[in-house]
Parts: sequence; structure tokens; C-alpha cells
Amino acid sequence: MPIISDYHMHTPLCGHADGEPMAYAKHAINIGLKRIGFSDHAPLLTHKDSGISMDHSQLPVYHHMIESVRTEVEDQLEVLVGIEADFVPGYEERTKELLAKYPYDYVIGSVHFIAEWGFDDPIQMKEWNKRDVNKVYHEYYKLLRKSALSRMFDILAHVDLVKKFDFKSTDDMTAEIEENAKIFKKTGVVIEINTSGLRKPVHEMYPSLNDLKIYCAKGVPVTFGSDAHQPTDVGRDFDLARELALAAGYKEYVQIEKRKIARTLTL
Repeated sequence: MPIISDYHMHTPLCGHADGEPMAYAKHAINIGLKRIGFSDHAPLLTHKDSGISMDHSQLPVYHHMIESVRTEVEDQLEVLVGIEADFVPGYEERTKELLAKYPYDYVIGSVHFIAEWGFDDPIQMKEWNKRDVNKVYHEYYKLLRKSALSRMFDILAHVDLVKKFDFKSTDDMTAEIEENAKIFKKTGVVIEINTSGLRKPVHEMYPSLNDLKIYCAKGVPVTFGSDAHQPTDVGRDFDLARELALAAGYKEYVQIEKRKIARTLTL
């Protein structure tokens, strides 16, 4: 069965996406999706950067935009309102306060920063040459586990984003992934199969097949996201994502409503 839902897409409010939300919805309808969810980048709590996230003042605009789309296409497509929020140690309470301001259908958690370093930011990519790649990987996975244990998020995004620029660890990360899987299962968080890695230097989906096999074996549920930053990316490469899920051993994926798993669908 084809994948019918895409839970990860952005809007121009984040400063690095193109196209109005209606264009994303229309593309979703054209390719046969039945459900989409917008999950633009929540305002950063550590600093302001209009090139990577919304500002606090734009949150009402964001919700109005998505609600307008939902109303216009409700007979053709189900539209959910989500948000992607960064996990930053020490900012848990402020993050909870931010997320409590609106009734989201789901919240995606992500790790984009190690301390003050935006490790997946092209502007900061040269920093990789100054770092011990193995240490970066270990720290990244530790932050992922902390984000799950915070219980603030329903879905964890691109759970090996650290590989984006194709800097690969030489340490065996199996133990890290197994510990991730244990914590993800314990906390009930869902992970996404995110196709955007195919459009990045690593040319590989997030997470990798080997990692996904471990998550499947531990019973960690999955959903799918294109991480679309332009309308034509909606649902992109979902045929390949389905193949990846099946190869890892998954037989079903989940849909989320009102911050909980609502149903499971057969792959």
C-alpha cells in the first residue's frame, strides 16, 4: 500500500522554505496523499535567527495560515497542525511553555545543536573539520535520548541527522542506537523515516537501514515525513521510504492525532 500521510513540512515563516502552505496541500492532493501535517520550526529559545525558525510574533500567523488551508481543502485532504521544536538542555520548561500556547495535533522534536554549534547548518559546516567526528556522534545520540526522556515530543525527527554532510563516524555506533531504541520504546515516542537526506550531501534517508532494523526489533513505531521546504518535496521518495521500512522489518506505520497514536496502517 502506498504511504498516505506526510507529517513533516515547513512554511516560508521559518526563513528557509519556499511556497505558500496551500501549494504544499495542492501538491499533496495531486500525488494522492490523504493526510498532511505542517510542522514548521518553532521559535528558538536560545537566540533569534530569522533564517532558521519563526519568531514568537509569527506563531499566530502560522496557525492562521494552516487553519485557512485546512478549511479550504477539507473535502479533499486532512490537514493537521504540528510544530518542530528543538531540544536544548536547560530549556525544557520554557519549551513546554511555548508548546502549551496552542493545541497542536502533534509535536516533532529535533536536535540541531550541540551546545551553540548548529551542526547541520551549512553556514557552520566548516566547524566539522575542527571536531572529533566520533565525539560529535556520541554527543548527538545522547541528546536524542534526553529529548525522548523529556516527554515533550510525539515524534523525533531525522534521528541520524548528524550524518547530513557525510561526515561518518569510525566508531561502531550500534550500542548507541540500541540504547536509543530502548529509550524511545520506554517513552513511547515515534520516529520518522525522513526522505530529505536523499537531497543532502549524505544522499541517504534518515535513519539508515541498519539503525532502522534495530528500532524495528525494539518495537519503536514509525511515521513518514518528507521534511518538505518547497511544495514539490511533499511526499517525495515515499516509495523508497516504504521499501526501506519493509527492508527493516516494519509491517505498519502510525498516524497521530491529539498528541497520541490514533491508528496503525499497513505498509
